Parts: sequence; structure tokens; C-alpha cells
Amino acid sequence: MMMMASLRVAVFIFLQWGLHYATCRDVILPTGPLYRVAGFPLTLPCAVTGYEGSRTQDFEWYLYREDAGGKQIGIISTRDQGFPYAPFTARVRSGEVRVERDSGDKARLMVQRLRPEDQGTYECYTPSTDSTYQGNYSAKAAVKVIPDTLQISYTRSLVGQPLPEGAELTLTCSASVQSKEHTHLSVTFGKRGGEGSGSGAGGEVSTVREIISIDRVLGVIPGSSGSYKKRYNDGEITLEKRNGEAGRDVYVMRMSAVQPEDSGSYFCEASQWILDPDGTWQKIAQRTLDIGNLTVLRLAESLSVASTPRGEVTLQAGSPLSLTCEVSGLPTGGNSGLLVQWMKRGSVSSDVAGTGGGVEVEVARMNPDGVVSWGDDLSRGGGGSMEKVGEGRYSLRLFSARPSDSGVYRCAVSVYAGRRNPSPSSAATFTQKSDGVTVNLKTKEVLVSAVAELPRGPLLKRGSTIALVCNITVTTTGPARLQVQWLQRSIPEPVIIKGDRPPSEQPPPTPPVEEKLRLVASLTYEGVAQIYANGSDVSIDRLSTDSFRLRVHSATSEDQGLYVCQAEVWGQDPHGGWYNTGAKAESSAVTVYLYARAADLLLIPLVIGVSSALFIGIVIIATVTCCFMNRLARQRVQK
Repeated sequence: MMMMASLRVAVFIFLQWGLHYATCRDVILPTGPLYRVAGFPLTLPCAVTGYEGSRTQDFEWYLYREDAGGKQIGIISTRDQGFPYAPFTARVRSGEVRVERDSGDKARLMVQRLRPEDQGTYECYTPSTDSTYQGNYSAKAAVKVIPDTLQISYTRSLVGQPLPEGAELTLTCSASVQSKEHTHLSVTFGKRGGEGSGSGAGGEVSTVREIISIDRVLGVIPGSSGSYKKRYNDGEITLEKRNGEAGRDVYVMRMSAVQPEDSGSYFCEASQWILDPDGTWQKIAQRTLDIGNLTVLRLAESLSVASTPRGEVTLQAGSPLSLTCEVSGLPTGGNSGLLVQWMKRGSVSSDVAGTGGGVEVEVARMNPDGVVSWGDDLSRGGGGSMEKVGEGRYSLRLFSARPSDSGVYRCAVSVYAGRRNPSPSSAATFTQKSDGVTVNLKTKEVLVSAVAELPRGPLLKRGSTIALVCNITVTTTGPARLQVQWLQRSIPEPVIIKGDRPPSEQPPPTPPVEEKLRLVASLTYEGVAQIYANGSDVSIDRLSTDSFRLRVHSATSEDQGLYVCQAEVWGQDPHGGWYNTGAKAESSAVTVYLYARAADLLLIPLVIGVSSALFIGIVIIATVTCCFMNRLARQRVQK
């Protein structure tokens, strides 16, 4: 029992001692030596733990200079304004040396501009607030002041010349450091101000953006603001480190296509880093160099597109047509894709020919890769070309212009800034069109008329052959050919609205709704027949130079209706090619009605007669049978 009691007392005393030891005061400073650069800030954080009393502790700082034989020099105190010794009195009063609190038991000694004579051992002392004197009340760290050898320069500054949107920008910055200690360099390119700012003197604005950096371990880091990260990932912004002369490294930043947001005042910043004994990287020196101001002109402001000749062009049909598209204000560097299109609105066949009416169609285009393709324009029958004839000059040539080539031509230019070969789904950065050039084609006067008729003959019945003839009259000079179409629609029937009112008060029948004409067959000016009728045996041929025939073989009820003949006149240009003169005519409608055949007319009486005979026969047989059975029954009853 005595041994157990003694053991408990010993454990209790040990726990009390351990708890008291665990709560002893402890002052903490970074592990030295700490290498810092003269002329740049020094920050020494100091923390105290395990104390008693107030949660707000006081701090006093001392310096033991190596050249003063270890003599203690008071720097600054949080509780005594008269604490600083003579070497630090003025610096403390001016704020160059100060203490900043992070909390009640954490504070930092801040020296704004370190001097060579500041080298030595720094001590952080905390006056006691404890009931008993336990632990350590101060900590020391050695600080080595090394000379400032960080140098930075640029080889070419921005001269203030505006750059168009999409142009390439290259900036270079040289940086070096000559230190006996092992230090690293990081370089950052950035700008001050946003879009449209930075064009004034100095470009002094509050917005600072980092564009791209090479960090202390040679990693490339894009800026987090704006679109810099995306543009870096897309390869539009790069930063490269090169070996320069006299031990200076050259850092080259390249923007493949500047954007409006890139306007501003550019700078290059170099930082010197060192690895402290506690394993953390510390920035010990930094210099910033202004490179100049950049103004980015939007493509809407810099791009100019013009078509020549200007105004109006009048040509004879068959003559060559030549148009030129002139483009200026393009981004420099040749790294932007360009899509050039020739568009046309209106034609000689429209009611608004030469006035820009109708739908605008693409005549030809040259893709960013230089491949030319033709649109839906009909002028390709006469041949043509689209070429790049010079820097910023693109031509459209039609070797033999036709009336269908008349209209208003415009050149449309789409710029893909920074994308030399954009994908088909990529949206253009900007598109601009030129003013219109009105092209008029003079043609010889052509008069044309068409008359459709159904030749006299036997009545048309189902199964017969329908023959229609279209006679066309053309008055013109020079060779001409005809292109003919036959169209058909059903015979409309009036719509009668039935009601409860007497016939005298009934409203008149509603006019019939005309059905759209359906194309039956055509014969081109080249003599090629084309049949469009579904399910019918149709043929079309030329009886003479100006007479055309349509035949519907084994006609059915679906083939009856109203038939119309349409004729178009084609002329010959001086090069022997044929073109649509735009002269056309349409005949009046011819009504085709099919009568029933004689066999069809006899079929109904025959069916009715046979049916009646069978019915009468059945009635007679039934009557005779009934009478005979009644008589036989009476005879049996009498017997």
C-alpha cells in the first residue's frame, strides 16, 4: 500500500512538472542566416507562445552589428517610443523602420530600405508578463546584407504607334543578377490599364494585369485575369528564355494577335529569389521597367474594303467583266486568315434588276488557304476566275458576262485575327463589305409570244393520247434558241356553301382557289428533254423551229386539266456561248377534258339488266314453288 501511494504522488508531481514545462514562454524567429539585398525591404516575423497575462504582448528589437564588436543597439519597441538608439531614431520617426502586428502575440519588424550597416544579429525580446520566470524570452536570427546586382533592360520599346487588331506583338526584356549566393530569377510581363487606356503620358492607371511569367524554377505561368490563360493554352501568347550576351538572359514575349483588351502601358518585372534555411522561397529584390504604351485599333476602325471600278458598269452581253477588291488596314505579320467573297444581289430577270433588290448570293470565294470555290450564281456557264493579284488585291473575272450576271456586286472580307487556317466552324473576328458596284448588261431587243392549242380531232377519252402544240414567235437579231416548259394544274371547282336559307338567299359560290402549276416536261435550248410527270407516259419533241409538242400517252383522269406553255429565249454571245436573254412568254391555258369510252357507257346498262333478270327469275321460281307446295298440302288434307 505504501508503494502504491508513493507511485501516485510521483506521477502527480511529474504531470504537474510536464504541464508547467509545456506552458513555458517561447519566442520564435526564422532560422538564420537570412540573406537580403541592400536597398530592398527586410521583414522579420516574431511570435511568442506559452505566456501568461495579457493576450497583447510587447516586443522589443535589438541589433548586434558585426562591426560594433557585438554591442547591443536598440531598434524599436512597442511599449517605449524613446527606445530606439541614435542609429535608428530618425528611421523609426520617418516610418522606414516600424513594427506591424499580425495579432496580440505576433509582430513583424519592417525595414523598408535595408542598408549594408544593418547586417548583424537581430534579437526579438518579449518583456515578461508571467508569474514566474520560465522559458526563453528572446530569440535571435542572423541577417546578411548582400549587394544589389539585379539588372533589367529592354532592347526595343513601344513607340506608341497603334497596332491593328490581330497584329503580332513581340517584346523583349533582359535580366541578370551577379551574386555569390545561390539565387533565382523570375520575369513577368504585364500591363497597366485596360482597353483604350495607357495612351496618355505614363499610362498611370490603377489596373495592373500580369500577362505571362517565368517563375523562379523556370515554369511558364499565364496571367489569371482577362483571356490570357486561354490564349496561352491556344498558343497565342508565348514566353521564351534565351541566352544573351554578357551573362544576361533574354526573355521574349510574343502575342500572335493583339486584341483590343491588350491596349495599355507595358512593363517588364524581374525578381530575385533565395531559399531560406526553413525551406521557404523569399523575394529579396525586384525591379520594374516600363516598356511603353500600346494602342490596339479595332478592325472596325482600321479595316477598309473597296471595290473597283466604283459606281456603275455597263457592258454588252458577252463582254468580259473584271472587278477588283482592295483591302487595307489588315493586321501585320501574316498570321491572320482572310476570307474574301464576291456577293451579288439582283439580276436582269428580276423586277429590281440593277437596284440591289432580291436575295444576295455568293458568286465566288477565296478561303484562307487560298482555295477558290464558286457559289450558286448562274454566271459560271460563261467561265470565270478569282485570283489574288497583289497584296490586299483580289480580282473577279467573268470571261463572257450574261444578262443573268447583272446586279449589284460587293466584296465581303472576313478576318480571322491570329488564326491563319481557321476551322470551318470558327467565327470571324470581323467582317466588312465594300460599297456596291452596279453591273448592267445591254442585250439586243427580243420579242417573244407563245400560243398553246389542242389540235382538232376525235373526242379525247380515257386511254387516248393527248397531243398539245405550242407555237412560239420570236423577233430578234442574230442566232436564238428556245427553251420550252409544259405545266399543268387541275380544273378548279367553285366552292358552294350550303345553309338553311332558301336558294334565293344563298350567297354566290366562292371563287375557286387556283392550284399551283406543276411542271410536266421541258425541252432545253440544247434539245435535252426532261420529264417530270409522275406515273404518266409523257413525251416532248420539236415539230419545227418554233413549234413544240407535248404528248400524254394512255391518258387517265389525272391527266385532264389546264395546260400552259412557257418559252424562254437564249441568245449567242460573240464567243459562241449561249445565255438566257431574260425574254420569256407564257401561253393562255388550254383545257383538256377526257370523256368516257363506249365500252364504259355499255357496262352500266349491262350490269343493271343482268341484275334485274336474276331478281325476276328468283321471284318467279319462289312464287311457283310456294303455290305448288300449298296445293300439295290441300290434297293431302282431303284424302
